[in-house]
Amino acid sequence: MSEPIVLLPFDASDLADPPSGLRYAVAAPGAPLPDGLDEVELWVPPYLFHDVDVSLFGRLPSLRVVQMLTAGTEHVVPHLPEGVLLCSGRGIHDASTAELAVTLTLASLRGIPEFERARAEHRWAWGWRPALADKCVLIVGYGSIGAAIEARLLPFECEVVRVARRARDGSPPVHAVHELARLLPDADVVILVVPATAETRQLVDAGFLAAMKPGSLLVNVGRGSVVDTSALIDALHAGRVHAALDVTDPEPLPPEHPLWDAPHLLVSHHTGGSTSAFWPRAHQLVRAQLERYAAGEPLVNLVGTTGG
Repeated sequence: MSEPIVLLPFDASDLADPPSGLRYAVAAPGAPLPDGLDEVELWVPPYLFHDVDVSLFGRLPSLRVVQMLTAGTEHVVPHLPEGVLLCSGRGIHDASTAELAVTLTLASLRGIPEFERARAEHRWAWGWRPALADKCVLIVGYGSIGAAIEARLLPFECEVVRVARRARDGSPPVHAVHELARLLPDADVVILVVPATAETRQLVDAGFLAAMKPGSLLVNVGRGSVVDTSALIDALHAGRVHAALDVTDPEPLPPEHPLWDAPHLLVSHHTGGSTSAFWPRAHQLVRAQLERYAAGEPLVNLVGTTGG
């Protein structure tokens, strides 16, 4: 019996010492597909959403596992064949996304966009600015990325409050999402790290924004669909809140979209995971997962199956 094939978006040599007992083939974006697709048991799709060819599912009859390089899997779930295991890239993006969340928070609070505009106008813009120190930061979506954000925030002498889908006792305690209405009025900064699901769609609506402390900062490094864009634009123009967004709805943001011209806003361009920290952690996760698969051990980061 021949060894099963693992389909990778990069050369197996990038894994340093790929596990034995498996054969490796490369399906890079834009490149011809390799032979032996009917023997592929584990597929690692490309990182970028638009590079994932979901039609390939129909050409992989022996497929058993899909290992994503993204934390979110919503772009693959609707196309997943019955009985195929889906594993997320949980952990790959923790460092990069946490760095960006803190960067956006500090840049917004300390007025970096205003300083850059003043520089372009050759204008000196001295003034008092909010500090992160002594602020209350509410992390909504306290998973591995949320914990990585917290670890980077605490040295700034701020208070961190954690929210997840369900409450968790222990140290640190985690509040349930249904407690947001009580927690929002005390938060100076709200950082969103939640995935795109039916439950989180437009979680941040007009009511959510109205409950936030006046002048507080909303930071979104999760998914754009979590925020009602129209409601946010209204709140920004009213001066109720400030915002820093790495993700938007729609995305990419069209040139004519009114969000571009909203005040009190900093926008990056879905770059949370796109740093030099990505590939070392991606290769490490894939290699460890392949070792488990080759040894017949349980896989990690399991999202679920479609049945069977």
